[in-house]
Amino acid sequence: MASRPSDRNDVLSATRESATVAFEAVDRSSLISGRVGRGLVGAVVFVAGWWSLAGTVPSYLLPTPAAVLGAFVTELTTPATFAFGGVTLQLTELSAVLLQSLLHYVPGLLLGIGLGTPLGIALGYSTRLDEYFTPAVGLLRPIPPLAWMGFVIAWVGIGHAGAAVIVAIGSFWITLLGAHDGVRELPTEWIEVGESLGVQDHTTMLRKVVVPGVAPSVFTAVRTSLGRSWMIIVAAELFGAPGLGYRIIHTAQSLAMDVSMAYMLALGLAYLATDALFQVTREVVAP
Repeated sequence: MASRPSDRNDVLSATRESATVAFEAVDRSSLISGRVGRGLVGAVVFVAGWWSLAGTVPSYLLPTPAAVLGAFVTELTTPATFAFGGVTLQLTELSAVLLQSLLHYVPGLLLGIGLGTPLGIALGYSTRLDEYFTPAVGLLRPIPPLAWMGFVIAWVGIGHAGAAVIVAIGSFWITLLGAHDGVRELPTEWIEVGESLGVQDHTTMLRKVVVPGVAPSVFTAVRTSLGRSWMIIVAAELFGAPGLGYRIIHTAQSLAMDVSMAYMLALGLAYLATDALFQVTREVVAP
């Protein structure tokens, strides 16, 4: 029995779709493998250049990659005791130092984001409120977080609390400006559509229209804060707060450059892990 034209068309359509999917999979695989390959080449060139330069200067000025890797392994495996708030843990030297930094990185980041995001949305949504606060924001925004260190030391002292406040100041401005600009860049049609659908009060408008619309800008600002806060930690710990930044500076002053660079490597890895965790969380929260 001869097949009908519609059956043949269905088979041809399914075949074309299968071929398209296969070609897309091949292209995606080639793209990923190409990126990985280029990344590996770049890494090899970087390490080779570093190794060559290290061979021309004393080791206390620039250690070789092998020396830094050896110091990293040593710090990662050397036993150490971590004590905080009556809790004592047996860790390694590197993990204890990382945990010390997290004790002011995480609270500072949460505080800065928790204050900056809603205030930025409020200022972006309310023109009148924005006009009241524009002079203060314009005056305080250019001041770097480290400039507040004298006041922070006087108010909360040196240690985890002071470093957390410095981190909070930095992340606060990043998320505030990101949320503010995100609201300002929302298409006016969104507000008009919301009003046409019966949204009359500001609370509902914010919850149903503004906050979902500004979410991409807020996520971008939060991701930026994650990286900038690791940078701020190094400066915040210059004044005695324990952690990665303090160890980087302290070992460099002792000319233990291999150990200092090992902790710099740990700082970079901490940022990569934080950024990867954020990306996964974002996919779960806003797929």
